[in-house]
Formats: sequence, structure tokens, C-alpha cells
Amino acid sequence: MQTLYIKNLESLPEVARKFLDENRNHRIFAFFGDLGSGKTTFIKAICNELNVIDIVSSPTFSLINEYRSENGNTIYHMDFYRINSLNEALDIGIEDYFSTNNYCFIEWPEKIESLLPNKTTYIKISEDEQKGRILNIY
Repeated sequence: MQTLYIKNLESLPEVARKFLDENRNHRIFAFFGDLGSGKTTFIKAICNELNVIDIVSSPTFSLINEYRSENGNTIYHMDFYRINSLNEALDIGIEDYFSTNNYCFIEWPEKIESLLPNKTTYIKISEDEQKGRILNIY
């Protein structure tokens, strides 16, 4: 397990850079955390480090946002907060997204946890008054 700390918004780029560096061989990331814990904010920082040229926003209503990086790579940002069944995820072709070698950043993965591939990296975001946001990565 790895632990990273986000002390404030100014530290986000450095933490995102370190996160990518330490997980360079991983492509599927499941972000767990309470509403407002910073999942989308951290994913935006990661996308910035990946040189995404599109506007990164929460895919709460669209379920999946697709972004392009400067070098033409595709990044998928998923949010399953509003999904009601595993069949909904299967209907949108979730397994096809996972079978690519593209980055997949997933918010509210607990809604589809049984569909996550074995190679998924899990990130639990919590908050501490002294340390800021804590990212436990496993």
C-alpha cells in the first residue's frame, strides 16, 4: 500500500505527478471517497499532468467523459454515482473501456465493483484536519 497526502490545492500538481510516477504501469484506477472528498479534483490534477487538452469535468450525468492528451492518447473519466444496476454499466460497454490500454479513472466504483478487472488500482480518499486529504493506494 502507498499513502500520499494532499495538504492544500497548491500541492495537487506535485502529488498528481508522484501518483502517476509511482503507478506508471497501471491504467485502471478506482477512486473511493465520500461526496466532496476531492475525487474529481484529484482526477483533474492527474489529467493536467497527462497533458489533457480537453476540459476535465465530472461525468456525473454523462457517466463517461473522454479526453484527449496533447500526444493523442485517450483518457476515460467515469462516474457511476447515478447508475442503478450492473446491467447499466454493461450496456454502455464498460468492459470494452477496461480492455483498452487507456487510462480509466472511476468515481463511485463501489456501484460496479464486481465488474472491475483484477488489475484495478484502488484509491481511498479521506480527510484529516492536520494532514489534509489522505490517499491510500492499493
